[in-house]
Amino acid sequence: MNRRMILNTVGKMVFAEGLFLLLPTAVSLIYRESCIFAFLITVAVALGSGALMIWISKPRSPIIYAKEGFFIVSASWILLSLVGAIPFVLSGEIPSYVDAVFETVSGFTTTGASILTDVEAMSRGLLFWRSFTHWIGGMGILVFVMAVLPNVSERSIHILRAEVPGPTVGKLVPRIKDTAKILYLIYVAMTVVQIILLLCGGMPAYDSILHAFGTAGTGGFGVRADSLASYSPYLQWVITVFMLLFGINFNVYYLLLIRRFKSALKSTELWVYLGIVALATGLIACNIFPQYQSLSETVRHSAFQVSSIITTTGFSTADFDLWPAFSKAILLILMFIGACAGSTGGGIKVSRLVLTAKQIRREIQKMLHPRSIKTLRFEGRSVEEQTLTGVSSYLGIYLICFVAIFLIISLEPFGLESNFSAVAACFNNIGPGFGAVGPTASFAGYSDLSKIVLSAAMLLGRLEIFPLIIFFSPSSWRK
Repeated sequence: MNRRMILNTVGKMVFAEGLFLLLPTAVSLIYRESCIFAFLITVAVALGSGALMIWISKPRSPIIYAKEGFFIVSASWILLSLVGAIPFVLSGEIPSYVDAVFETVSGFTTTGASILTDVEAMSRGLLFWRSFTHWIGGMGILVFVMAVLPNVSERSIHILRAEVPGPTVGKLVPRIKDTAKILYLIYVAMTVVQIILLLCGGMPAYDSILHAFGTAGTGGFGVRADSLASYSPYLQWVITVFMLLFGINFNVYYLLLIRRFKSALKSTELWVYLGIVALATGLIACNIFPQYQSLSETVRHSAFQVSSIITTTGFSTADFDLWPAFSKAILLILMFIGACAGSTGGGIKVSRLVLTAKQIRREIQKMLHPRSIKTLRFEGRSVEEQTLTGVSSYLGIYLICFVAIFLIISLEPFGLESNFSAVAACFNNIGPGFGAVGPTASFAGYSDLSKIVLSAAMLLGRLEIFPLIIFFSPSSWRK
């Protein structure tokens, strides 16, 4: 195992985080806040430790194999979360380091679960950092570093595969560095367009930037206690549309960019995703109509909440915990479905569910016609058996992890609905759940042990389980 390459790359990640921290430092300086000193200390720690790791671990070989890719991604995300929590503690605004780590992990993994009970009391610099972690983690900080660093090895595809969600990850273009650049250019362009549209709707510049960060990363951290309920219908519709857009596989946008419109519109995953959204929105709108004054308001709240949950963003315009059981059941199902593969959304992913459905259908046909041989096709291409095995393995380990985490969280004094939805919200990177962790509540009431376990659940969900299992497996460290 190329340990020097692992340490060197992780050092670059920490150093990059130090540079990212300069932005919230500047925000604190603009608003003349005392938390600027907390940021300056953290910047010094991140830049110093990152530079030291880079200096002492100059790799003899630039080669990155699959194992190194998993190790780099896992170590980077854990270390970035631990360092990113420091400003919250040093400023005194989140005195507990466990709480600060929970908040930071929730930010980087684009979960949006929070321990804050009064978000509006936070300083602007820390609120900016809190939402900026969404934007960094949405596309992946390692993807960003691959896009900007020179001499990126083609073997870095192993890093991309370990960090980008979905059953399969490939290169958009022959060079992995160019693939990373394309992904981030699309990501930045969509973020800028959303900021402009929010500004056109009268949202303040600071709010527009932070909500665009939360939408792009499908994270959900806001600047008001009521999330987006107090903003205008226009602004809520803009965010609804962009949540859906960021939940689509970015390969579709690349195909549109190179004018391969037919290929983009033939995406099975895209139409299944949009079909689920339309069906869920219609069913919930019919169910909650008696609670609202008009059809337009009903459809707006329904569409917003469906988009927010299926893309695992976590924004809210209404307290959906007060909706009828049928609507809450639909939202709970959407928590598990998640967005498309290759998007910034979490959950199991639509593509995995489509592949599973196709696999079940094929198995039924085999029972009826044992001698028949049928190749499973998805997105116009035949699917390798290795991919299908990977999907089945993922769903199996997903269920095992979910049950194990749920049993630990069940030690808490909250009800079954609260604890189950808390695990679902964290493991699927959604944010709010039901009951004690509903859209108007927080995770503050959970014990430190549960917060640590739920933080691990958020990382498992964002990195899709296997990288962390490999990282913490003793056999992986042996030569």
